[in-house]
Amino acid sequence: MLVIDDDETVRDLFVSFFRDNGYSVTAASEAKAGLEIIRQEKIDMLFLDLVMPGMGGIDLLKELAAVNIRIPTIVMTAFAAVETAVEAMRLGAFDYITKPFILDELLLLTERALKLHTLQKENAMLKKQLKKKYDFQRLIGTSPQMLNVCKLIEKIADTESTVLIYGESGTGKEVVANTIHYNSSRSQSPFVPINCAAIPKDLLESELFGHEKGAFTGAVNMRMGRFELAAGGTIFLDEIGELHPSLQAKLLRVLQERSFERVGGTKTVKVDVRILAATNKDLEKATREGTFREDLFYRLNVIPLHIPPLRKRREDIPVLLDHFINSYAKKKKKEPLRVSSEAIDAIMHYRWPGNVRELENLVERIVILDDDGIVTVEDLPERFSSSAPATDHPAVSSVGHTPDIALPDAGVDINAILDDVERSLIVQAMHKAGGVKKKAAELLGLNRTTLLEKLKKKGIETEILDKTQS
Repeated sequence: MLVIDDDETVRDLFVSFFRDNGYSVTAASEAKAGLEIIRQEKIDMLFLDLVMPGMGGIDLLKELAAVNIRIPTIVMTAFAAVETAVEAMRLGAFDYITKPFILDELLLLTERALKLHTLQKENAMLKKQLKKKYDFQRLIGTSPQMLNVCKLIEKIADTESTVLIYGESGTGKEVVANTIHYNSSRSQSPFVPINCAAIPKDLLESELFGHEKGAFTGAVNMRMGRFELAAGGTIFLDEIGELHPSLQAKLLRVLQERSFERVGGTKTVKVDVRILAATNKDLEKATREGTFREDLFYRLNVIPLHIPPLRKRREDIPVLLDHFINSYAKKKKKEPLRVSSEAIDAIMHYRWPGNVRELENLVERIVILDDDGIVTVEDLPERFSSSAPATDHPAVSSVGHTPDIALPDAGVDINAILDDVERSLIVQAMHKAGGVKKKAAELLGLNRTTLLEKLKKKGIETEILDKTQS
């Protein structure tokens, strides 16, 4: 604690009283001397006389505010001037007392000020951690596809545009939505997610828009819905393709008018909220089939954002694997596991229908069951050891020898198939060669220069592959 007062009696009283109550107290007889102490030491609590010769208490508060130094402060004066009190509070003082004062009441006031300051610091730290949790570090991957996703998020995050996030289950659509929100000007307001497929239609309307008392059996009180709870912030509508047609119409009005009525109500509720939505369905096809409103689709699809499946960015698997191993090792208080080259081959070849979520679940299981600190093929579920090398196209059934090819009736994109097969073989060769490019080139029947060109062209991060093998 620091007490600044030109009255020696007051200083001695503060020092004696607060030391008796277990606090460490420093005193200064003038504001300039006190300011120098604040600059040199960590002060947790400040008692400040407002009227002193030279620099006064208000001037000192202005100095602290100018350099963004925030200390819980109780100001004191013998003159009960309301205007001075308001000015001191505006400059950041916690409270205001007039002399003479009762010491026990001052102690209670001090404890409240310190408690509030502690809560404010904890809240700021939690917000910082939350923002960090959903910054771009959370979007793990160095593949060209993920770099493009990050670039698009950076462009659209701090706008008011509606975003429709496409991606298979487990690709991280909610993580992307969180990243958009926490990198926007709405980041200090709520982020409210809701899964439209997880709640029955009759309950979903109330969840989204709230209900009035007596609207239906069991509605004993008025209840706000997710849209009102997200006021000023962002609502994330996951699995939007599952929304019932009657709710599609109501959502369309929210997008157009930013207003709605609660279930059973007649009062129009205005709401300021940004809408992010996600789907694993082809909504354009759904509009053609008549299962999804075309006008709603165009309202949602202002900025489409596609999250690639894991099998489309296999070069991200090693870095994701490393991230999850370290993360779960820390949670379970274990040493990070080492992964054998055979296990990495099996993991790289797997098709990953559950995408990143499936990989994370696999790592959690392995970390929990591990006994020897090494992951082998035997530690993987049977589907990994028995699966053939996968590509993103069912037309190619194997890699590493002449493939059997079945041409679908709808045809195929042969260039995309060949590109995926080539990428998969290069990644496998780099792993088998332990990151040694010359050896990998020999395994592929290429010269080293040609391999280097392909690595660069396809954006495969060899440094990460090398690190994983080490």
